[in-house]
Amino acid sequence: MLNDLIEKRKKFLAESEQHKDRRNELNALASKYARERNALNNQTREFVEEAQKNKELRDEHNKAVQTLKEQRNDLNEQANALFEEIEAFKREHGSLRNRGIKEIQKQIEHLEFKQQTEVFSTDKERELIEKIKHLKATIKEQEAELEQNKEMRAKLNSAREYRKLASDIHKEVTEKAELAQRHHDLMVECYRNADRSREAADEAHQKFVEAQEAADEEHKQFITCQKELRDYDKVIAGLRKKTKKTKVTKEQKAVRKEAERIFQQFRGGEKLTTDDLLLLQRAKLI
Repeated sequence: MLNDLIEKRKKFLAESEQHKDRRNELNALASKYARERNALNNQTREFVEEAQKNKELRDEHNKAVQTLKEQRNDLNEQANALFEEIEAFKREHGSLRNRGIKEIQKQIEHLEFKQQTEVFSTDKERELIEKIKHLKATIKEQEAELEQNKEMRAKLNSAREYRKLASDIHKEVTEKAELAQRHHDLMVECYRNADRSREAADEAHQKFVEAQEAADEEHKQFITCQKELRDYDKVIAGLRKKTKKTKVTKEQKAVRKEAERIFQQFRGGEKLTTDDLLLLQRAKLI
């Protein structure tokens, strides 16, 4: 029976070691996934912070665009008001045959835009350039006529200055708008990267949870095996103690029996050896 118990204990010990090794492997795997998750979460946080910075810069540039647009529009309105006064002066003084400077300027801008954005044959493009040149010359003629009048000359110079300032500000508007769009694109890209790293972090966390739960289950099995081993150790120790006690009792009986035999011989007059005396002492017969 004792040998059977010892063999069974060996099996539980081997099973216990297997659960312990597997638990340690799973805990190491869970730690690996936890590190990956934490790194990805930090990366996500960095992407979000970068996106927020770009958002603030985008909003800052958009705000500047709005302010500059208001300034540009105000300057254009002042220029337009002066050009209206100039046109009224021209009509009043018999220049009805001429179109207004403002109208011609709009036509020039339209033709220049076409030249920049559309494809023309060489002849057509030459014709377009000549038309633009002619319209500009017309403006110069009308402006030269107007400049003969001191008051109109002053208004024309002011209108030109307002228009130039408005044009300069419009360049700033374009630059700021482009910067705003650039930061908007960067913001969107950062948020997309954040979404991707957040998704990867969620996957790593799920793997961490699964590995941790599996490790906990292996640990429970390990504890169960350890309890069984302790129970086997108690039973085996008890059996060994009992077996040892039984063996001692048998030895004591054998010694007693032999001591009684020698004692009877001693009473019968036989001489005792040193070993016989020691045996009698051990059996407490002398």
